[in-house]
Amino acid sequence: MPQSLAKVLVHIVFSTKHRYPFLADRNIRNEMRAYLGGTCKQLDCPVLIVGGVADHIHILCSLSRNYSIAKVVGEMKRSSSKWIKTKGAALRKFSWQN
Repeated sequence: MPQSLAKVLVHIVFSTKHRYPFLADRNIRNEMRAYLGGTCKQLDCPVLIVGGVADHIHILCSLSRNYSIAKVVGEMKRSSSKWIKTKGAALRKFSWQN
């Protein structure tokens, strides 16, 4: 019986709302990278690397065969936004750009 194999690598970039430097603190930025990597793993999208600077994030991952790109990005933005707002008063207004 034939089988199909696919490996789709995706470079995802998204920024904070109005490019505000919410991720300027190195510790917060590193925690965000780790959090996003874990979220990708839960979505069956193995991460090759997560990077970024004060106002945007880059993610290189392998796309799951079970989820669309829109679903993966939407879930990463939703869960990370909810999580980071618990990290202090300065981050309570955190939001990703649409």
